[in-house]
Amino acid sequence: MARRDARNWSSCTQKMIGLLCLIASILTQHGTSGQRVKVEPEVLSYPGQTVNLRCAFTDATGIQLTMVTWIYEPKDGERINIAVFHPNFDPNYPDSPVKGRVSFTPSPPNLASPSIQISGVRMTDEGKYICEYATYPSGNEQGITFLVMLAKPENSASIVTVVAGSKPAVVARCESLNGRPVAQISWVTTANGNATTVSKPGADNTVTVTSEYRMVPTATDNGKDISCLVAHRTQVKAESFLMKLAVQYAPQVSIVGYDNNWYVGRPNVMLTCQANANPVPTSVAWKTMSGEMPDTVQIKGNELKVLKVDETVNTTFVCEVSNRIGTTRDQVTVMVREPPQNPSNVGVVAGAVIGSLLAVLLVAALIAVLVTRSRRQQQGYRANGGSDMKTRIFGGGKKASKNGTGGGAGSSGIGGGNNNGPIYVYNESSSHQGLGEKNNHHQPLTMGGRPEVVATTPTAQDILLSNELDDAERRKFDELEEEERYDHFTGGAPILQLRPPHDQDDMIGDYLDDDMESQRDGSVISRTAVYV
Repeated sequence: MARRDARNWSSCTQKMIGLLCLIASILTQHGTSGQRVKVEPEVLSYPGQTVNLRCAFTDATGIQLTMVTWIYEPKDGERINIAVFHPNFDPNYPDSPVKGRVSFTPSPPNLASPSIQISGVRMTDEGKYICEYATYPSGNEQGITFLVMLAKPENSASIVTVVAGSKPAVVARCESLNGRPVAQISWVTTANGNATTVSKPGADNTVTVTSEYRMVPTATDNGKDISCLVAHRTQVKAESFLMKLAVQYAPQVSIVGYDNNWYVGRPNVMLTCQANANPVPTSVAWKTMSGEMPDTVQIKGNELKVLKVDETVNTTFVCEVSNRIGTTRDQVTVMVREPPQNPSNVGVVAGAVIGSLLAVLLVAALIAVLVTRSRRQQQGYRANGGSDMKTRIFGGGKKASKNGTGGGAGSSGIGGGNNNGPIYVYNESSSHQGLGEKNNHHQPLTMGGRPEVVATTPTAQDILLSNELDDAERRKFDELEEEERYDHFTGGAPILQLRPPHDQDDMIGDYLDDDMESQRDGSVISRTAVYV
């Protein structure tokens, strides 16, 4: 039993192997024959041109070529013989759509290269052309060429004007007219929509392609870019049509210019009515909710100007804008406020007054200092002006009596305990040698033929200039008895010490300003005096 199954399996295996070998042989033979008939896979042509369809048998070794037949197979039709060649007969051209326009080339033809040409090709000539050899012992072998007829289309695109709404509508259209093969149309845009494409036969076996872009149009879509791209085999690159969407809508209105700070008396405030619309607005109208327009209002187009704000402006202004699609309005309510209070300027005024007073005081102080200094310098110059004036100051009342001026003069001009004693002037140029009062400028009083000495209270100037006495006067004072020069100065009041001769040059300037000191009785003395 097992042996019988083994024999059956062996027999089946041999049959299967034989069948596979047969199939492989057939496929190999078919592939070899297909490769030996050489044709062009595709030929392109425009209407009216002449096309050449080439065919050749490359390797005829061990094979007898009997006959060649060209067959035309339309896209939607049956096969038709259009040209037949047998070496023993003349070429034959059966009835076909290309009869009279087809012929073998070269002429006369040969089996090794039986090419044909078709003149004045038409769009209907497009299809499959088969070059078929009858051989022995291989049988028929063939090669297929596709004739593709080209027709450059007429491309165009257009915008469809629509009104904004809630339903889809065609907003753009693109068309490729009478092309061959079928054109490819695509869209590029930021608008939210989709395209529908339809193809239909055109003239002379061409195709017309129409594509429409649909969307729900809105006001914001108006003016957006949209492009139609048409790609075709006859074109190097796709043809592009750039357009802008045209969506019509009613005006969109807004009033600007109110800053919520309209107060009584404020001048020249303005409201502007801004409107976006497609098509453009045909009218702009200003109104108020109360029905009456204030007298201070001027209207010019879309502008409302208030010359001066008052209580009548305390209302609601309405702007209405219209176009062919419709009318839209906007409004603004104005609330008139009280005029703003001017900020108090008391502080500013007070600051200005105080600053002015300080400036005046500063200038006055400066002027006083300058005037005082000028007067002091002028007094010093007057006292020191005459070269013949020599002064001496002393501090007791006994000096007057010793000089023989008389008891009246001595009692009236001398103060017992005051160092501000009289100042005597000695005039060298006078014919009467004597002493006179400095303040009288050398006007002596004669008593018994001699100049009379008059005692007076010395000034600060006299004290400063007192050490201009010459050496003769110094000697006169040195001869006085010591008790007489100091008896009357027991009160402890200061007296002046004569300066050395080398300090005389600077006495008027530096000494006058820096060395003087005021006393309680109104006199001025030097700080360098010696106290005893």
